[in-house]
Amino acid sequence: MLDHVGLEVSDFDRSRSFYEAALAPLGISLVMAPMPQAAGFGSELGGVVKPYFWIMARGRPPVSGAHVALAAADRDAVDAFHAAALAAGGSDNGAPGPRPIYHPGYYGGFVLDPDGNNIEAVCHRPPD
Repeated sequence: MLDHVGLEVSDFDRSRSFYEAALAPLGISLVMAPMPQAAGFGSELGGVVKPYFWIMARGRPPVSGAHVALAAADRDAVDAFHAAALAAGGSDNGAPGPRPIYHPGYYGGFVLDPDGNNIEAVCHRPPD
């Protein structure tokens, strides 16, 4: 199951304004901006307001044009995804671990696929 998707944009301020206007009729709004030049848009899902569509300023050089995050059942599954992706030829783009900048229970692991796309497995549950 997809958890969230991110796009790199060339002009962050222009894109943020565009998406704020374009997504509003769908009930999707800006819900998080955890760092400069990154914005998470979302809505209420199951009683929780959650960002699931992200934009971020394109890096120099850009890492990729896409970020896809897959929902993991638990932290062990995130660890297993990361290890399997590296064994299959992926490149480390962030070892599995807590990412409290997003929220206290966020645990993610990142790899670059053979084309340089940033693929993540994420668990939102706090540690056992």
